Amino acid sequence: MAQRVQLPRKVVERPIRQVGKRLLMALLVLVVTALVVYADRDGYRDSSDNSVDLLDAFYYATVTLSTTGYGDITPVSDSARLTNIFVITPLRVLFLIILVGTTLEVLTERTREEWRLNRWRSTLRDHTVVIGYGTKGRSAIQTVCVTGLKAEQVVVVDPSSKAVDAATAEGFAGVIGDATRSDVLRRAEVHKARQIIVAPQRDDTAVLVTLTARQLNRSAKIVAAVREEENAPLLKQSGADAVITSSGAAGRLLGLSVLSPAAGMVMEDLIQQGSGLDIMERPVVRAEVGKGPRETDDLVVSVVRGHRVLGYDDPSIGSLELTDRLITIVRVSPGARVTPHHRPLPSD
Repeated sequence: MAQRVQLPRKVVERPIRQVGKRLLMALLVLVVTALVVYADRDGYRDSSDNSVDLLDAFYYATVTLSTTGYGDITPVSDSARLTNIFVITPLRVLFLIILVGTTLEVLTERTREEWRLNRWRSTLRDHTVVIGYGTKGRSAIQTVCVTGLKAEQVVVVDPSSKAVDAATAEGFAGVIGDATRSDVLRRAEVHKARQIIVAPQRDDTAVLVTLTARQLNRSAKIVAAVREEENAPLLKQSGADAVITSSGAAGRLLGLSVLSPAAGMVMEDLIQQGSGLDIMERPVVRAEVGKGPRETDDLVVSVVRGHRVLGYDDPSIGSLELTDRLITIVRVSPGARVTPHHRPLPSD
């Protein structure tokens, strides 16, 4: 399978349109040259009949611009020779540039792309790698981007070129290849990533990707998605920090919606990032130190203390500490932007 890094790029013209423009420019230069020669036709001599007509002017322009130069039509007057020096010669150079422009553009584009790729590799760090750009991968990265993550800090890895094209169209960098292979993950600079989202279509692929990613990066936060709940422990053993069971979560939401449609709507609202109710994690501010979870301005559902996640009513919490983090539910108006360290901010 072909492997390559694909960076976002601006939309360019279609190749057929670019070729058409080049042909029109070349034709324009040819016509201008022929008219210049015809305007000073008395200064040229044709070896066959000593006169130069319009057809001869176009013939002379063609063989001159293409550097063929048969020598059957020559400039003999001073004005004709000066015109060849100062007008026709620059037109010849322009004509040749247009003809070889496609080759020059390809070489320039390759050099530019190589430079962009090297610069991207040297500056990329603490980024987010998304393995699999299907429904789960797209939704996950959209949720993370709502919190302020920039598109240039996201790298998508997918074996499908169409999926990577869709990712680059959104402004993300993409790597085409099998993410179970370490060389493919190295192209995505996984060893320098801060967080990795594993969302392939198959559970066995998720296990292999998680194992490979954890070998390359011991400190990154890895979140993986599986279809079947019995595969979640295997993902944890492979190095995933958190495992989401898509089928189980969907089933529980369906059951909750049957029992209580209103509760189901609230849960769906919490899942959808960026509008209505959102669940977020933030640090404890100094003004909240010494207070209880229910004494803060936000609705606190859990307290993260060290590596433990404690319920808001856990008696071991006591009072909040500056090193704690709070899991809160906040209301976000449409178009607002949420950051992981602050309350919702108005969008710019």
